[in-house]
Amino acid sequence: MILPWARQVPSEHFEERCGEEVECVVIHHISLPPGEFGTGCVAALFTGTLDTTAHKFLVELEGLRVSAHFLIERDGVVTQFVDTAKAAWHAGESSWRGRRGVNLFSIGIELEGDEVSPYTEEQYRALRLLLNDLELAHPKLKGDYLTGHDEIAPGRKRDPGPLFEWGRFRNFS
Repeated sequence: MILPWARQVPSEHFEERCGEEVECVVIHHISLPPGEFGTGCVAALFTGTLDTTAHKFLVELEGLRVSAHFLIERDGVVTQFVDTAKAAWHAGESSWRGRRGVNLFSIGIELEGDEVSPYTEEQYRALRLLLNDLELAHPKLKGDYLTGHDEIAPGRKRDPGPLFEWGRFRNFS
């Protein structure tokens, strides 16, 4: 699915789903450089155009090939990098409900943020709209399908962090 109301910035960092259907959505956070928002560096990272000489932290990202399906910026703007029919490279080494290779059956959503800055109301509103559209497009997204990067890669990842308000989205029935 290409989301018609999202800004489109295509990434080449994806692969085919190999027959897998979307069964979960992984929530992440990202800021580049760390703690800085609105720099454009996230889009550059996901499209392979990041100038790693622009900041000392970015040097360690040289050659990294990652992406997500969507980025929700602090003001609620949604950018799509990868068609949801494809597998974006967002989860890394991961497992969800005993299944490895989470990229193949998930959608990755990055929230522009970090572990110490509360997410904005605009981001939560945009995420709710995005999830509604994803549920319509992907029939297996029912019930408790939302997870965090920290839950699929425990000990390796900590996002979306302690300030993400899971109660707004998770189905606890």
